[in-house]
Amino acid sequence: MTRSYYSKSVSDFLIEDSDKILGQLIRNHSFAAENLQRNAWIKQIEILKTELIPFKRGTIYFEFSIPRMGKRVDNILLFDDFIFVLEFKIGDSVYQKHAIEQTIDYCLDLQNFHQGSHHEKIVPILIATKAPNIQNKWEVNNQLFDPIFTNQFNLTENINQTLLLSNGTKINANLWENSTYKPTPTIIEASQALYRGHSVSEISRSDSGAINLTKTTDCINLIIEKSKKSQSKSICFLTGVPGAGKTLAGLNIANERRKAHQDENAVFLSGNGPLVYVLREALVRDEVLQAKENGVKLTKKSSTIKANAFIQNIHHFRDDNLISNQAPDEKVVVFDEAQRAWTREKAGSFMKSKGTEFLMSEPEFLIHVMNRHKNYCTIICLIGGGQEINTGEAGLSEWIVALKNNYPNWEIYYSNLITKDNDYIRDESLKKWLNETGNREDDLHLSVSVRSFRSEKISSFVHDVIEGNSNKAKSILSEINNQFPILLTRDFSIAKEWLRKNAKGTERVGIIGSSGGRRLRPLGIDVKNELTAEDWFLNDARDVRSSQYLELVATEFDIQGLEIDYVCLAWDINFYFKNGEWNYQSFEGTKWKWIVNEFNKSYIRNAYRVLMTRARQGLIIFIPHGDLLDQTRPVELYESTYQFLSSCGIKTI
Repeated sequence: MTRSYYSKSVSDFLIEDSDKILGQLIRNHSFAAENLQRNAWIKQIEILKTELIPFKRGTIYFEFSIPRMGKRVDNILLFDDFIFVLEFKIGDSVYQKHAIEQTIDYCLDLQNFHQGSHHEKIVPILIATKAPNIQNKWEVNNQLFDPIFTNQFNLTENINQTLLLSNGTKINANLWENSTYKPTPTIIEASQALYRGHSVSEISRSDSGAINLTKTTDCINLIIEKSKKSQSKSICFLTGVPGAGKTLAGLNIANERRKAHQDENAVFLSGNGPLVYVLREALVRDEVLQAKENGVKLTKKSSTIKANAFIQNIHHFRDDNLISNQAPDEKVVVFDEAQRAWTREKAGSFMKSKGTEFLMSEPEFLIHVMNRHKNYCTIICLIGGGQEINTGEAGLSEWIVALKNNYPNWEIYYSNLITKDNDYIRDESLKKWLNETGNREDDLHLSVSVRSFRSEKISSFVHDVIEGNSNKAKSILSEINNQFPILLTRDFSIAKEWLRKNAKGTERVGIIGSSGGRRLRPLGIDVKNELTAEDWFLNDARDVRSSQYLELVATEFDIQGLEIDYVCLAWDINFYFKNGEWNYQSFEGTKWKWIVNEFNKSYIRNAYRVLMTRARQGLIIFIPHGDLLDQTRPVELYESTYQFLSSCGIKTI
C-alpha cells in the first residue's frame, strides 16, 4: 500500500515541475481538493523547493498516512539517520499549542506503531510560515527530539543544525517506507476514523500475533447475509480479553452495515452510559471540526442528531420498545458489553419503581423485541468475560437461558472459549446445551489485547494478580516490564509526577479508583466525585474537569470500555490481600463491613480487573500507608496488599 500521496528523492523533487507535483497530490486526495488545500500545497512546495536546495540526498514524502489518527502528516524527510516530521501552518504568525501537540503526536505514532521508526531518531518540526525566529533546543528523550520551531525562511539552518548530531548511518528509505505498521487506536480515535470513512483494516493491527479484526468483521457479515438469505434470526456472541477490540469490531459492523445496507438500520447499543456519551461527543466534535477545516458549515446540533442515531443507550432502546408491540426499525443490532444486561430481578425492581411491571430479564426482553421481525434479524452481543461489575448484571448465562427456554428457532454462533472458560459460563448444563445446539465460529473470539500496544500479556498478568498467583504474575511481568511499565508507589505526589513526566503530545493521563474505595478521601482521592465523562476523556489539560488535570477520579463505571495512555490506580482496602488470599469489604456508615456473598465478591474482583486494564502505555499503582490513628485505614491491610503486589514483581518508586 502506498502510504503517501507523493514520494521522491529530494534531488528529483527539486527538479520536478511544481504543477506536476501538485497534480499528483490532487489525484491521490480522496476528497475534492478545496482551494484552501490547493493553496496550502502550492505554498508548501514553493517553500520546500527553496529550503531543500542545499541537500542532494534523502527522501521526501507528502501526505504520509498516520492510520491510528486517521490523518496524514504534511511531510516526512529522511536525511541520514534522522526522520524529520514536518507540519506546516501556512500563514500562522505564532507556534500554536495544538499544532505543537499535533506534530508530536505524529512522531509518537511513528515511534510506537511503525516498525521502521521504532529505533530511529525522530525530529518534529513545526513550520509556522510567518512566525518569528526562535532559539531552538536540541534535546532528545528516547530517540524523540523536542519540537523544533521554524518559519518559511530558516528551515534549512535548523535541519543542518540537527544533522550535526548524526552518527553517520543512513536509513534505507525503501525498507523504512514498507516496514510493518501496527496501529492501535483508542476506541475514541477508532470511532472517529470509522465515522469518517476509514476501514477497520486501515486503523487496526494486522500482524500475525493478533486475530485480525477484519476476519471477525467478515465472519459476522457472513452470518448476517446468511440470515438475510434464509429469512432466519441469528445471534452471535463475540468474546475477547480486555482491550482486544470487541467494541471496535462492534462499531465497525454497525457503521459498515448502516452505510452499505440502509434498510437494516444497523445500530450500536450500549448500557455503558459514559461510553455512549463520550463516543457521541467525540464523533460530533470531530465531524464539526473536519467540516470547518474543509470550509463546510455544519452545526453541532445537526451532527448530534446523526451521532445519536448511530450510537444509542440500550436502556432507551428497551423503554421505546416497551410502549410498542411493533418490530423495531433496526434489523441488525450490536449490544456492547452484553454481559452487563440486567437480571429479571434487577430489571423488574427498576421498572416497578417507574410504575411498570416487567417480568423478563433484559437479555430475554431484547431477544423478544428483535423476534418481532417477521423475516430476518441479527443480534451481535459483545461479551467481556469476568467483567460484570455491578449488582444485577446478568452475564452471558442469562442470554443462553433465554434462548434455550424461549427461542429454539434462533441460530446461535459462538467461539469455543465460551464453553471452555468459566469467566463466561459456569453452568455445565448450559455449556452442554450450547455445544449441542449452537454453531462454533473461532473467529468470534479476540484473544490478544491491542489496547496495550506495548505488550499483549497485560491481561494475563492482571488475571494472575486477581487470582492471587504471585509467582505466575511475576514471571509474566519479567517479560513485559521493559515494554509496559507497571510500578508501585506509596506517595501520591510521586504517582502524579510520574504521569506528567511520561505523557507527551496529547497523550492522556488520569487517576482511577474503585467505586468502593471510600477511605481514599482523606488523601484527596474522592471516588464519589461527580464527573462528566465527555469532559474527563476529551477536554484538554487546561480544564479542571479533564482527566489531564489529575483532580477528578474515574471509577470502573466511568472508564469501562474506554482507556487512556498512563493511569494511576489508587488502591483501597475494599479489596485487600492477607493470609494468602484476597479479602472483600464495603464501607458503610463509619466502618468497613465484611462481604460474604460470592456475587458481590465477584463484582469487586471484576472492578479491579477492569481498572488494571485501562492503561495503554503504563500503570502506576498508589497504595496509601494507612493511619495508625484512624481505625478505618488500618496500616497492616494496606501494607499486606502492598507486599503481595511487590511479590508479583511490581517495583516501587
